[in-house]
Amino acid sequence: MRLLIVEDDPHIAELLSDGLTEEGYECDLAASAAEGEPLAQLFPYALLILDVMLPEGIDAGYQLGERLRDSGNKIPILYLTARGTVEDRVTGLEAGGDDYLTKPFAFTELRARIRALLRRASGNTQNAVPLPKGWMMDLGAREVYAAGVRADLTRREFALLELFVMNPGRAFGRDEIIERLWRGEGSVEHKVIDVYVSTLR
Repeated sequence: MRLLIVEDDPHIAELLSDGLTEEGYECDLAASAAEGEPLAQLFPYALLILDVMLPEGIDAGYQLGERLRDSGNKIPILYLTARGTVEDRVTGLEAGGDDYLTKPFAFTELRARIRALLRRASGNTQNAVPLPKGWMMDLGAREVYAAGVRADLTRREFALLELFVMNPGRAFGRDEIIERLWRGEGSVEHKVIDVYVSTLR
């Protein structure tokens, strides 16, 4: 799943991106509302993590959320900000936000809130996709299971399976898989892909 993070603090943006990438998400970063808005309108992101105080102003995040909603964009919005009063939370939810988390935050809580938002957005509390031989893939919980048994997949194995599941009937070349799952990590041999596919089978 692809997420958009609009955050002007480069340190926080990097921490978010690194942590969520480790969870198997693909993350795009924007440092301002001006950078984030066209991305949110152009790409079908699964979730928008949005800071409130951006270079355009102290309420720029709220304003961006309102514009997205006014344009009919239904992307789930999680406000992530240092502003934590009840009034701030109410403003964020009324400005199109689906959830609100204040800084500093525990990454485990952020992860849980993201999963809950993705399940809610799917319209299915389980957010499960059926796989062959009775297996199910829960995209929100990042789990694969059958008859109460959970498959012990690595982050990369889950990402590869998700790639196949979300693109039924499409054939992927090894180079394309490497570009998607090992982006920026240097040289990866084709036989590595064969091993991963064999493991999933």
